[in-house]
Amino acid sequence: MEEYISPFDERSLEAVPLAPRLISLSGKRIALLSIRKPKSAEFLAELGRILGEEHGALVSYDEKPTFTRPAPPEVLERLRVGADAVVEALAD
Repeated sequence: MEEYISPFDERSLEAVPLAPRLISLSGKRIALLSIRKPKSAEFLAELGRILGEEHGALVSYDEKPTFTRPAPPEVLERLRVGADAVVEALAD
C-alpha cells in the first residue's frame, strides 16, 4: 500500500491582526528583503531608489541566506526592530 503525504499544512493557527497601514512613507524605515532569487537584487535596487527619491523613505536592504528555507531568527529580528515596513522580493 502506498502512503501519500499532503503538501498542505492542516494545522489550525490563531489569527493574527494585520499591522496598521502606514499613512506615509516619508521618513519611514523600509526594509527590502531579498530571498536571493535571480534578479531580485536589481528589482529591489530600483524599488529602493523609487521609495527613497520619490517617497522620502529610509531604505535598507537585507537578505535570506537561501530561498529554500525560512529566514533565520536573526534576520527576522533585524527586520522587526529596524523597520517600519518590509517588502519581500519573491519571484525571478
